[in-house]
Amino acid sequence: MAKVIHTMIRVMDEKSSTAFYEKAFGLGVADRFDFDDFTLIYLRNPENDFEVELTVNKSQEEPYTHGSGYGHLAVAVDDLKAEHARFEELGLSPQPMKEFHRDGALMAAFFFVQDPDGYKIEVLQQHGRYR
Repeated sequence: MAKVIHTMIRVMDEKSSTAFYEKAFGLGVADRFDFDDFTLIYLRNPENDFEVELTVNKSQEEPYTHGSGYGHLAVAVDDLKAEHARFEELGLSPQPMKEFHRDGALMAAFFFVQDPDGYKIEVLQQHGRYR
């Protein structure tokens, strides 16, 4: 059986991206590999082994476009309201919290935030299938 181990996104600035992911999600640098043309930075926290791989292409001068294919990365948290308030206090500009209901029951409670490169991250309340 396959095990999902990381997702990769291309970023413009290593420092602002690593600071965002540390501040927002407690993801620290697990490994960093510098090559002539690019740098790979692997971020994770003690909660699990799944990583976010940041790729910094050294020749990239224009911000990346996300096209119509990229959706979002999702994380689950114990206390959505507290996280939303924390994000606001940190100046991370979270979008308003929302809820989806299905068959009269709560399916999901969440909000979105964007990283310095405009990648969307969904922050979900741990509930039901989102754990």
